[in-house]
Amino acid sequence: MQSSITRRQFLERTACASALLMATRRGEAATGMYVSLNGTLVNKPKQPLPWADFVRLAGRLGYGGVDVNLGAARKEGVEATRALLAEARVKPAIAGLPLQFATPDEDAFQEGVKGLADSAKFLDAIGCHQVMAVMSPGSPVPREERRAFVKARLAPIAEILGNSNIRLGLEFLGPLHFRTPSERAPHQFIWTLPETVALGAEIAPNVGAVLDIWHWHHSGGTAADIHAAGKSRIVHIHASDARAQPPEEVRDNQRLMPGEGIIDHVTFYQALGKIGYEGGISPEPLGRIPAEMSPEDGARLGLETTLAVMKKAGVVG
Repeated sequence: MQSSITRRQFLERTACASALLMATRRGEAATGMYVSLNGTLVNKPKQPLPWADFVRLAGRLGYGGVDVNLGAARKEGVEATRALLAEARVKPAIAGLPLQFATPDEDAFQEGVKGLADSAKFLDAIGCHQVMAVMSPGSPVPREERRAFVKARLAPIAEILGNSNIRLGLEFLGPLHFRTPSERAPHQFIWTLPETVALGAEIAPNVGAVLDIWHWHHSGGTAADIHAAGKSRIVHIHASDARAQPPEEVRDNQRLMPGEGIIDHVTFYQALGKIGYEGGISPEPLGRIPAEMSPEDGARLGLETTLAVMKKAGVVG
């Protein structure tokens, strides 16, 4: 005998299905992962897309979020920025840390720290609770000396960000050419996910890793590394792909769109799903978007290819 449902149950189920469909169309998975528009898809040399146009383009194409241009957004102010994001129906995914934490100039560092609290309060007010900074895998001094320096620099930054409920993601760089000793950086530092997570854990609860699938692949990363990192230490995701090359030939601007190369996206995204990652995934295919491609076509390509590999991994419908 076929069971019946009440009108209320029918409406509830219909609403849930509609919400799931809309989330998928807007680059957001049922898991809480969503695709965020990154400037590498749309910005031309010396011709970046204006901030408002960038946000509206993301909304028009169905992105779930945008990477925040902090300087441009602050010029507009809190209310205007919140209104713009609401109009486009996108989330503010992540912003760049607005100071160079590893500069050897102590005065410049301290000056940057002075203004960090205001930037953090602004980000909190617009609903952006992630910032990122790139961490060099090379060092001018031995590893442990560099570790002490980096921890001393990042500890006050993490405290200021934490006061505004903001996490800091450190992006490690995996390819061989970044970590090959040079005259400027004769020592290796950190270039894998486990090392980055361990460093963050020594600094503060709100410090983790920006996990770029390109760097994960070229550093020999595994699903087990992602499982061990856990949800609390994965701050944001960058998406792209790689061609088959000898390690010594790999350069950062040789990336492909997700699904065009040899990276195991299924393993990567299923690992993220297993730890319950909920956050932005920004396509960042450096060197892949042709100069003649329009911002709209570049953004559309990034969204479609990223959603395709996520769907293949089963983390989006």
